Amino acid sequence: MEKYQKAEKIGEGTFAVVYKGTELATKRLVAIKKIKKNNKNQDGLDVPTIREIRCLKELKHTNIVDLIDVFAHKQNLNIIMELMDSDLEAIIKNKSVVFNAGDVKSWLLMTLRGIYHCHRNFILHRDLKPNNLFIAGDGTLKLGDFGLARDYGSCSKPMTSNVVTIWYRAPELLLGGQYYGPGVDIWAIGCIFAELLLRAPYLASDSNTDLGQLHTIFRALGTPTEEDWPGFSDLPDKKGLEFQMYPRTPLQTLFTAAGNDALDLLESMLVYDPVKRVSAYDALNHCYFRNSPLPTKPEKLPRNIIPVVEPSEKNLKRKAGDDDLNSANPKLARLLFV
Repeated sequence: MEKYQKAEKIGEGTFAVVYKGTELATKRLVAIKKIKKNNKNQDGLDVPTIREIRCLKELKHTNIVDLIDVFAHKQNLNIIMELMDSDLEAIIKNKSVVFNAGDVKSWLLMTLRGIYHCHRNFILHRDLKPNNLFIAGDGTLKLGDFGLARDYGSCSKPMTSNVVTIWYRAPELLLGGQYYGPGVDIWAIGCIFAELLLRAPYLASDSNTDLGQLHTIFRALGTPTEEDWPGFSDLPDKKGLEFQMYPRTPLQTLFTAAGNDALDLLESMLVYDPVKRVSAYDALNHCYFRNSPLPTKPEKLPRNIIPVVEPSEKNLKRKAGDDDLNSANPKLARLLFV
């Protein structure tokens, strides 16, 4: 702990307290995540924390959040990570931030580079969404929150289907599939790509159920058949279910401003059959990234602009119970996945 100077608290969650800090030797800003002791676990560690540490120690890449240090101090586990400025969700939602086709291409390119590094090291992220894609001070996008990540060797080993936030969850997971691979991450990236183009979640369901999410997907992309997706009828949660047959709506109908190359890449990510879904490697080699406009350089990408609120008598009054955490930038706390 002598290597770091701890500053203000920037967030607190169920399993951890997060502080802003400085690495004394390099003077760089870091985030210090102090894990709370779990009374149900003699070691004091929850499974997501173990997974996150293990994955980040293995995965060193420009587009993956950097794990700097892990150590015990006064019976607490401390995780030191690079401090990030914001996340992609904040940029998408902030209507004062204007971005163009080159910016979208750059964010997607960095996301695919990060997930390709995961997949070639046989690790599935299993929770990709805009607020798990973090933006560094130099504009670089980095994958974070590896609490649901796990290693895989082949699709013959069963895994839980209860992964990935529901709006970004692949249809094979929604139907209870336990034998899956990198395609679940690619589907999620396809949903993120669509969200960048629309500046709104593409497959957002009003129902917070797997069945409701499936209906949302089928209305948007058409109801699959055995011809489209061999093995579709044999998935655990498909048996006994009959879905309304929706026709496939061409993506051009909704994504009117997107070019043909962008739509071709998006469509290849949102293929129902996981076997036919594009890989991260093939997506990176798609002509979309070579065509004009070229991806924006990270340092020139738009940032999350926090509107300046003019001080007023109402703003200057401090409410009872206000503390530093309430006034801190909540996006700083998101880095450490609390």
